[in-house]
Amino acid sequence: MGLSSENGEKIIALAGNPNVGKSTIFNGLTGLNQHTGNWTGKTVDLARGYVRGREKDYIIVDLPGAYSLMAHSFEEEIARDFICFDSYDTVLIVCDATCLERNMNLLLQTLEITKKAIVCVNLLDEAKGKGIKVDTKRLSKILGVPVVGTVGRKKKSISAILEILDKSADLSENRGYSVDYGAEIEKALSEICENISGEHYLKRFVALRMLEGNYDFAKRVADSCLLDIKEVNIPDTLPDKERISEIIVEKLVESAEKICSECVSVEKSRNADIDRRLDRIFTGKYTAFPIMILFFAFIFWLTITGANYPSALLSEWLFALEDKLMTLCRLIHMPDFLTGVLVSGAYRVSAWVVSVMLPPMAIFFPLFTLLEDVGYLPRIAYNLDRPFKKCNACGKQALTICMGFGCNAAGVVGCRIIDSPRERLLAIITNSLVPCNGRFPTLIALITMFFAIGTNSLVSSLMLTSLVIFGVFMTFVLTKLLSETLLKGEPSFFTFELPSYRRPQIGKVIVRSILDRTIYVLGRSVAVAAPAGALIWIFANINIGGVGVLSHISSFLEPFGRLMGLDGVILLGFILGLPANEIVLPIIFMIYTKSTSLTEISSLTAFREVLVTNGWNSVTAINVMLFSLFHFPCSTTLLTIKKESGSVKWMIVSALLPTLVGIIVCTAVNLIFG
Repeated sequence: MGLSSENGEKIIALAGNPNVGKSTIFNGLTGLNQHTGNWTGKTVDLARGYVRGREKDYIIVDLPGAYSLMAHSFEEEIARDFICFDSYDTVLIVCDATCLERNMNLLLQTLEITKKAIVCVNLLDEAKGKGIKVDTKRLSKILGVPVVGTVGRKKKSISAILEILDKSADLSENRGYSVDYGAEIEKALSEICENISGEHYLKRFVALRMLEGNYDFAKRVADSCLLDIKEVNIPDTLPDKERISEIIVEKLVESAEKICSECVSVEKSRNADIDRRLDRIFTGKYTAFPIMILFFAFIFWLTITGANYPSALLSEWLFALEDKLMTLCRLIHMPDFLTGVLVSGAYRVSAWVVSVMLPPMAIFFPLFTLLEDVGYLPRIAYNLDRPFKKCNACGKQALTICMGFGCNAAGVVGCRIIDSPRERLLAIITNSLVPCNGRFPTLIALITMFFAIGTNSLVSSLMLTSLVIFGVFMTFVLTKLLSETLLKGEPSFFTFELPSYRRPQIGKVIVRSILDRTIYVLGRSVAVAAPAGALIWIFANINIGGVGVLSHISSFLEPFGRLMGLDGVILLGFILGLPANEIVLPIIFMIYTKSTSLTEISSLTAFREVLVTNGWNSVTAINVMLFSLFHFPCSTTLLTIKKESGSVKWMIVSALLPTLVGIIVCTAVNLIFG
């Protein structure tokens, strides 16, 4: 795959099951010395980081989390292929001390592929809390490879990993552990290995794959190791290939049980009982969904309450800076048209987006990341798995929905975790039906102006939660509709593990959520908001027959808007807001007030007066919120859909489907209540 070190660094592949603390160890080792690329011909990101040990420097390659190397998923295929075919010096296999036996499946398979391995038994602190003790010295002796016990979040453990890497970097290969697959299969393996010429310990691995009937992959491995497979006859006395695969898995499980029986001891622990009790509540039949709704309502309430004051301060500071930029432009005699495009257009829209988006994102993303760090987010996916199965979709789609709350583009990229192409498309197309962070300000502002006047933010958060629930409900409806029409098929199965409840690392959560999510999403929004602002200013300042271009367009759209309980200005606001959902309301305000640029709204009360003067009422506000919930995704999300689906057709479907839903829902509300 072409990965190589440029300055003689040792390449370390970091492998492990999901939820074993692998990312914590990767971040602890590499710090900020990380970057992301792609495997050749793949759409999965490859995270790489650099670390300096006492004696040597290392490139750490973070492989996708996998439960097995038998390639039942795209992630497992990537991890397997990297370990089989890429150039590296050592595989660092991270295991969870609280469930070592379950992790042994991947570990033993990896030791069949490479003997250049180190085992990291992580989360020893959680294991201790559950009364679990792991004898790492005994485990090392049995496996024949170095073993280090760690608590990934502690610097002492990171130093221990570096120390064992330094000691092991120059070792050619360890003795390793070999699984006994039973007399019948072992005899067949020996016979096949005799018909494979060349010197490489992967002869046995190649023979295993041939017994399973995976000849193409066996040939790839043999070619990469310069092995020549002669004519091989599989003994007729052996079971069929499907049964052989089952036997291989059974023997792996037996070996894991045997090893752990010698290395792991368990005492009764209060913490383990606490986990089970919490799961009875958070994943219970009657309690799971109410608690999930309450959690989201609480997060929205904190976001709404906490964002108001900093948003006002940020807006005041950014718009004061605009005055200084105007003064500077006049001093350097910049043409009025260029000043308008750059300052009144590009800068003003960007300032609006930042002041509206940054405070709620700075609150929402850390809170959401805390749910993930504590271990509750996987429970949400578990709770939503059954409804998605009824829609003939994959339960992993629940995770992509959660990502979509922050940013729909990020949610679309997150659909890579779904192996089935059909189910991945279902998740991609319907992801924008849940409101992203860019639509929250619009929803919150309208709820506050028309439905929560004189009340506290609790009413706002409950209404916002209701809208979110409606969006999730429509996601189920459209997923089912698509799975019965354009994307027919049966749901696939996947392995899903609920991690232990953990004490959150609040400092790291805040840093990670701000750097990885808040800054990323904000940067993406500003990048599209600035040119959009320039274009909007140009449109607002061009007149045809004494009437502005925007007025002409809104007049043309008026009949369509009225049918939906909106008007032409509102529809134009959504169209011009394609680059960023955050600027829809400011555009509507600008057109209503006949301003030549986006105007700062002094207060929601003043904004409401402008809206009411132009014919708005509670039904109009409801329809605007519904259309904000169901309309075409922003331009960034659409381009991401095209890239991820590899098709313009599915990008168009992803734009038209939610828009059609919005038109139908708004028209129905207008006919009933308008």
